[in-house]
Amino acid sequence: MRASGMRKGTVIEEKGDLYIVVDMDHRTPGNYRACYQIYLKNLKDGRVIKQRYNPDDEVNEARLDAHSAQYLYHDASGYNFMSLETYETLVLSEEIVGDAKNYIKENAEVKFLYYNNKPISLELPPRVDLKVIEAPVGLRGDTEGTARKQITLETGYKLNAPLFIKEGDVITVDTATGEYVGRA
Repeated sequence: MRASGMRKGTVIEEKGDLYIVVDMDHRTPGNYRACYQIYLKNLKDGRVIKQRYNPDDEVNEARLDAHSAQYLYHDASGYNFMSLETYETLVLSEEIVGDAKNYIKENAEVKFLYYNNKPISLELPPRVDLKVIEAPVGLRGDTEGTARKQITLETGYKLNAPLFIKEGDVITVDTATGEYVGRA
């Protein structure tokens, strides 16, 4: 495919590694030819790099297959999932699961992205609802600027939320940024 055909979310193969297009910007600097400045996230280690392409440059689009799975549990061997198509148990390492561990709870449904019949990453919904298990009491009058406190969710993930959030509340979290969105 040509560089001009890339969009956010496109997965390409570059120098033997798989990258997902995180952001792209079309630039036309003065009298020079137009180019695309593209931010690519490495699917293996999470590094983000910046590349420039001319609109006519050829890039290798990776063909990925998506399969649904259900998260079962985490143990010493890794994160255990059950394929919803074949009912096989899949065990993934901490590296493949990455930050998704902060947003998945038991029995949650996720999608696996496969490349050459090998799982390479998880695809989460844009937002998830999680229960607050620990929230310190917010003090009245402690509101200089945007008043926030650190809370702990049922997955063990810690984030900043408004002072009115208390233990037992169910909140919505943005899986791309890891930030509080609102009450569920």
